[in-house]
Amino acid sequence: MRAIQWRRNGPARDVLELVALPDPVPAAGEVLVRIHASGVNPHDTKGRAGWRGVVHQGPPVIPHSDGAGVIVGVGAGVPASRIGERVWIFGGRHGAGTCRDLLAIDAAHAVTMPDGVTMVQAACLGVPCLTAHLALFSDGPLGGKSVLVQGAGAVGLAAVLFASRAGARVVATASTPAKQAIARDAGATDVLDYRDPDCAARILALTGGVDRIVEVDFGANQALDGQVIAPHGVIAAYSSTRDPKPVLDYYVFAKKAVTLRFVQAMLIHGPALENAIAATTRAVTEGWMRLPVAATFPLDRTAEAHEALEAGASGKVIVEVAPV
Repeated sequence: MRAIQWRRNGPARDVLELVALPDPVPAAGEVLVRIHASGVNPHDTKGRAGWRGVVHQGPPVIPHSDGAGVIVGVGAGVPASRIGERVWIFGGRHGAGTCRDLLAIDAAHAVTMPDGVTMVQAACLGVPCLTAHLALFSDGPLGGKSVLVQGAGAVGLAAVLFASRAGARVVATASTPAKQAIARDAGATDVLDYRDPDCAARILALTGGVDRIVEVDFGANQALDGQVIAPHGVIAAYSSTRDPKPVLDYYVFAKKAVTLRFVQAMLIHGPALENAIAATTRAVTEGWMRLPVAATFPLDRTAEAHEALEAGASGKVIVEVAPV
């Protein structure tokens, strides 16, 4: 089979290589999926680039945890009736991801795809939808709540869609008019520029204080979050890119009895995982969970896909391994 891999950290064009590898064989409890589309997420580009000075040591890495394809084989304990299923994939094992022709993966991580969903759309679902659902619903229902979604990337847009459908009033922030329009179309009642000096005051005027915050960059945004979070509110942070080691302003949050929740979708399990999968599948089936796709690239141009994401693409970037 063909696969993209990298052996050392560095720029995409310098380290990503197209290689030929033996076809994998599904172990007990696994399915073998012919990959049609592979989703690129920020942790893929950060890991490859050596973000925060982390130097890769170990075997070559096949990137991307999200994807979509067709089951072509099963391991022991998996019903043969699953062969032929169109599936979306999440949680490709570290270093053994979806940027390849064939992938053997835990059968529970290959979710039956509703009819009418393209492979490209299905490859958008894993990290964004599971992260957004975990961030939003870990602390109870959202009906009648106010939610601030910081950032209009893939996770942010999935959060806007989930929260608005759950009956929350959603305020979103985004840096460009194009991203603001996308967030508004997804269901945000109000969309603001987080760089506006009056952003916190405007959020407070709109909401009186938000009950939940889905936070893309905690360190950089904690001052604004501290101003607008309501007493007993929850800040669910899934990244802190610009300031990965923030100094916590303890009493800003303590005096409001705020819960700081650190969200890592790669570790989602148990009922939280089951609920997130079910909600994502239902949303896709009903037709309202469609994340915008900025660009697609063939397998041999995966480096360009990484570069597009790093350049701030307004939407998902997908590698089409075997277009249909």
